[in-house]
Amino acid sequence: MPIPLPLAGQVAIIAGGAGAIGYASAQRLASQGARIVLLGRAGGDAHAKAAALPPPQFGEHCAIDAELADSAALARAAAEVRERYGRADILVNSAGFTQPVPHADLDALNDDLIDAIFTANWRAPFAAIRAFAPLLRASGKGLVVNISSIAATTGIGSNVAYCAAKAGLDTMANSLGRALAPHIRVINVSPGVVDSQFVPGRDAAFNDKQASTTPLKRIGQPDDIAAAVEACATTLLFATGSVIRIDGGRHLGAA
Repeated sequence: MPIPLPLAGQVAIIAGGAGAIGYASAQRLASQGARIVLLGRAGGDAHAKAAALPPPQFGEHCAIDAELADSAALARAAAEVRERYGRADILVNSAGFTQPVPHADLDALNDDLIDAIFTANWRAPFAAIRAFAPLLRASGKGLVVNISSIAATTGIGSNVAYCAAKAGLDTMANSLGRALAPHIRVINVSPGVVDSQFVPGRDAAFNDKQASTTPLKRIGQPDDIAAAVEACATTLLFATGSVIRIDGGRHLGAA
């Protein structure tokens, strides 16, 4: 008889699931048997990407349109998941937003941009956790994985507000890891530079420069981060309130 997949029967919600890290995480969790719900804004390619995932052993994958900064929309999404699947076991918060601003250019980091960055990178993940917490708690083995950044601790990133928002996200993992235990675990996965289109204006030359100053001599791929998300769900079962760096040693400085 085939060995049961470790996530067979579970339902994983991926907020920002059409993005590079989100979709790589969806692929990883689907390969372990989870049914995937890609959550994101209407008009994207989440529905097509959900359909392209390998079919689960039973049930189906899907995508749900929701504005991730809208608490009412997230509550409706959670209700739809409850109606469709009757459960939710994993929530991955992989959506975010940033814009490059030199750290010394205080005027360029205006109030509207600060608010947008904190909304996308802190308030929206918290709102998603709040919306799905009842389902995750009912699972008995609920898991939240937030995609953070080493910018939270190095203070080096696309702008000062982004660093601060990710630091807040890491503190959230500490707070909620305690507050939601023992029924829901909360873990942050903290990448360094990743080969994606997340930060506007970063090109191959930028990536090559970052790779040369990273101890493992390359930048991350989305699947590197997704592998850590998979581990949180399948093997790191005694971890909560933790921040796991997946950055090729970048936080150590140049080798």
